[in-house]
Amino acid sequence: MAAALPLPTQEAPPYNATTKLRLRVARLSILVSVIVLSIKYTAWAVSHSGALLSDAIETILNVLAAIGTLWAVAFAARPADDNHPYGHGKAEYVWAVIEGVLVVLTALVILAIAGHDALHIHAPEAPLPGALLNASAGVINLLWALILRRMGKKHHSQALSSAGDHVLSDVWASIALLVGVCLIPVLHWLWLDPLLSAFVALNVLWTGFGMMRHSMTGLLDEAPPPELVSQVGQTITQAGQGALEAHDLRMRRVGALYFVEFHLIVPDEMRITDAHDICDRIEHAIRAVLGRSSIHIHVEPEDLAKRHKPGASGVLVM
Repeated sequence: MAAALPLPTQEAPPYNATTKLRLRVARLSILVSVIVLSIKYTAWAVSHSGALLSDAIETILNVLAAIGTLWAVAFAARPADDNHPYGHGKAEYVWAVIEGVLVVLTALVILAIAGHDALHIHAPEAPLPGALLNASAGVINLLWALILRRMGKKHHSQALSSAGDHVLSDVWASIALLVGVCLIPVLHWLWLDPLLSAFVALNVLWTGFGMMRHSMTGLLDEAPPPELVSQVGQTITQAGQGALEAHDLRMRRVGALYFVEFHLIVPDEMRITDAHDICDRIEHAIRAVLGRSSIHIHVEPEDLAKRHKPGASGVLVM
């Protein structure tokens, strides 16, 4: 019996430029969230406003979320191994779901604080200075949220995109708090403080559910947009000259990596080398459209063609 061939071993390749940039952004996100938390804590210490305390508590979660985002981006960048032959890209989706759960739990804590303050209403000591400090933190958050969302979309990072959505939700809450807390000394509506806390909680709750819903689509291998699938189908048809048919095209995406698989019908008399050349040509064309892609083509004989079968769907005739 022939000895089994040893599996090739090599050291994990260094991070590419895109991954290094994503990691740099994730690290910077921790620093930004700590700075914002310091400002918001100062705003609460100055004013003793329950609404501003709720906002500061939500920002504590931002710090924890930023740390988790760094872990997710670094873990997802690991190369495929024996235990994870398809890579570690789904780590970002897993963390995004966990972050969504943490956001929901934080919202419930803030709601409890709002309920307590509603039963023990008191006037904030210095609402205007506290609101202005909180507003400065909101400006920082707005700029950083836009950067995170842009980077997440550009580099297909679910962790960065979710972090951007989370921080942006904090911005809208800060705007409402700025307006509301400034109105308290003018209108003398002391109940407005716990009401604003409840608003922050509901805003955070909505964001948390949205993050979980969006991230679950990646974990469940939702198909890419129909127009992209159609474009890949046309690319297969154009590059597959010499084959007879392609069918059962399926696609999914994990981070920046696309997975593509389909069946390719070739003439019975075609040599294996010729079929291999066609597959190479198709793979090259698909990667020109999608970028990083893992492509699996199952070559089949003529009698498995579907184009003449009633009710056949997903057939691309060459």
